[in-house]
Amino acid sequence: MASAKINLLGLSGSLRKDSFNTKLLHNAMEIARSLGAETKIFDLSQIPLYNQDIETKGFPDSVQELRKKIFSSNGLLVSSPEYNFSFTGVLKNAIDWTSRPPENPFSGKPVAIMGASPSGFGAVRSQLHLRQALMAVNAHAINYPQIHISNADTAFDEKEKLKDSKNLQQLEKLVAVLLETISKN
Repeated sequence: MASAKINLLGLSGSLRKDSFNTKLLHNAMEIARSLGAETKIFDLSQIPLYNQDIETKGFPDSVQELRKKIFSSNGLLVSSPEYNFSFTGVLKNAIDWTSRPPENPFSGKPVAIMGASPSGFGAVRSQLHLRQALMAVNAHAINYPQIHISNADTAFDEKEKLKDSKNLQQLEKLVAVLLETISKN
């Protein structure tokens, strides 16, 4: 009997048109597809700022759609830049909205996180906070390898592919660990 195809959802914590993190996410999704997974990226730009007054009237359509996609995925790939030593408000807002009761679509979900930054730190500090937020919603953040792409303004070629073979190998390993974790569940 053939095993079911793994369905991954990608989230970028950056809304910028030429985002390094969206490029990194596309690289990871391409690797996942080459390993047989189905992939989709959800655009967080349509998620309104969380407001309980809005929630009491019902989840906005964009939030319902994101919740549905998280529930139906087997795991997530999340890429976020570092803003003031933390992950972005855009991503935090999406987590806040989608984890609201009565059901938490993140619970038990494997999540691979990564980040890219033009700084020398490569979003390493933001991932500590992101891991905390994912723990709070009972998601399973993959611990290793950790992907911190520094000097992201020069890390991608004209086709938006990672140039450094070591970074690419680490990204391949992260995606493989995510898929292996999903397969064991």
